[in-house]
Amino acid sequence: GDKGAKGLPGVSGKKGKAGTVCDCGRYRRFVGQLNINVARLNTSIKFVKNVIAGIRETDEKFYYIVKEEKNYREALIHCRDRGGSLAMPKDEATNALIADYISSSGLFRAFIGLNDMEREGQFVYADNSPLQNYSNWKQGEPHDPAGHEDCVEMLSTGEWNDSECQVTIYFVCEFLKKRK
Repeated sequence: GDKGAKGLPGVSGKKGKAGTVCDCGRYRRFVGQLNINVARLNTSIKFVKNVIAGIRETDEKFYYIVKEEKNYREALIHCRDRGGSLAMPKDEATNALIADYISSSGLFRAFIGLNDMEREGQFVYADNSPLQNYSNWKQGEPHDPAGHEDCVEMLSTGEWNDSECQVTIYFVCEFLKKRK
């Protein structure tokens, strides 16, 4: 048959139990922190993949080329954030090892940890120690008449060249081996 007429409204029900208050801000912060942690893990994974792809070592240090184009300051921070520093070749053997690494990686140049940002012409390593008994400047270098070339790149030949700090190129990090 046909639908009947609507009945009269009933009496109101009893008061319900109080709902739980959402502490959504805390959860949002927690999720935000998780996102940050995931991003850090992803950069660490990328870092490990780079390391597995190739690494060189001496008795005291590991060296590896980061195949991400960064300017000098970004490269410095990248190495430091991972517990190392930009590579500091302080003798011929280390310089030759890094040069061979750059060359065999098919690269033409890479940043190393050497600059004269503080005082023009006074080159210091990434650890702020001065350039001492060893250097391997390309003939005619360092040459910076305009005063814009404050950072140092190593060429695949092992020779050094001062270049602008804002160029974005690959770079070499070094890490101290853990003492046993």
